[in-house]
Amino acid sequence: MVRLFILWIGLVLSVGSASAQTLTTEMPNPETGRAVSEHATVKSKRIGIVVFPEFETLDVFGPIQMWGRLPDHEVVLVAQKAGPVRSAQGVEAVATYSFENAPQFDILMVPGGIGTRQEVNNQEILDFVRKQDQGTTLTTSVCTGAAILAKAGLLDGHKATTNKLAFSWATSQSNKVNWVGHARWVEDGKYITSSGVSAGTDMSLAVVEKVYGREAADRSASFAEYTWNDKADHDPFAVDAGPGSKK
Repeated sequence: MVRLFILWIGLVLSVGSASAQTLTTEMPNPETGRAVSEHATVKSKRIGIVVFPEFETLDVFGPIQMWGRLPDHEVVLVAQKAGPVRSAQGVEAVATYSFENAPQFDILMVPGGIGTRQEVNNQEILDFVRKQDQGTTLTTSVCTGAAILAKAGLLDGHKATTNKLAFSWATSQSNKVNWVGHARWVEDGKYITSSGVSAGTDMSLAVVEKVYGREAADRSASFAEYTWNDKADHDPFAVDAGPGSKK
């Protein structure tokens, strides 16, 4: 009896240890609408999205929609100070991490919004993206978030794009960047920059394709009932960027 009891205790501890490495989540079945339980391993990688006062809402939540169910990437928000951050649309998003206590992210994303006009002069955010960039696999931006990356010097010598309505202002942050006037998004090395607002959702799906393959990207788009503009050079909002820009 003592031996059986010891074996039973060992089995319980073994099961408990194994379950600590898994999460039980409920995912909606897109066909029935009913929640179904599935086991997922604890995610070992992080995507950090920087938020700041008056960030553009869709710049952040479009990519979150496409990245939120990736099998090995957790999505978190980071700000100068942890806590609620008010968007340009008035909705607050809660940053889990501050610049001070943020872990190293595998993928970093900087959104745009009217708030970038102030943030390009914020030394703390510039220092933070520089520090993070040293350890990222991919550093990305949406809209005028590219202006912050450019001001930080991360895009020097690289091709990049940004919001076409704010193209003149954003590109004025650095003359060392090869700004592309006709692009939905641009990939150059580990840097992926996208055009205005909704272009970030297209870019985020390109990241899914790059990391997990085309089938995974198509699934993410289909689940969201989103028509993916999957051509990086198809930019219906492009402008004549003038001399020195690339098409």
